[in-house]
Amino acid sequence: MEQQHQTLRGLYIVTPDWDDTARLLAVTEQALLGGAAIVQYRHKTAQPVQRMEQAAALLSLCRQYQKPLIINDHLDLCQALDADGLHVGGTDIDVAAARAALGEHKIVGASCYGDVQRAKDAAAAGASYIAFGGFYPSRIKKYDFRTEYDIVSEAAGIGLPRVVIGGMTLENCKPLVQRGSEMVAVISSVYFEEDPQAAARAFAALF
Repeated sequence: MEQQHQTLRGLYIVTPDWDDTARLLAVTEQALLGGAAIVQYRHKTAQPVQRMEQAAALLSLCRQYQKPLIINDHLDLCQALDADGLHVGGTDIDVAAARAALGEHKIVGASCYGDVQRAKDAAAAGASYIAFGGFYPSRIKKYDFRTEYDIVSEAAGIGLPRVVIGGMTLENCKPLVQRGSEMVAVISSVYFEEDPQAAARAFAALF
């Protein structure tokens, strides 16, 4: 598990709900060329056939760049593709069940929102990383609360890589990186930029 954690550092890109697979792949590749360290496939409105097609294509792309592909929510899809890992939220399968299903070598990430105890519980259940947020208003996801910066410092003792998410821009993520966050998760600040490669490179340079 230690070796796996060493790869969990830098820019963590999360895909938008794009039905255009060619566009999704093209922009993801630009982000990988710019230095994105990890990719999460998340498409909340896709049908199962489309989800399988897009995730398989992204996995092939990530293999090319030797970066991990994480599947959001869908354990069955992660298993069917033999993807690198699964990200679970508060209403999905729990961390212990995901770890049991996927085995010890896969990445299992957990959304912990603004809750350090949830992060401790996730770590005890076998999580590979813990994600906090949202910190800022997001163009993509609606959060019911604002997470405080200091949770990043408070969670240092848990011993897992920390991801920050929610309205991240190159400027507003800096206080969180300074507090020790190992990864910054972004959607719009890369996927919706005119030059996704340059945007990714600027985030990657923070690490």
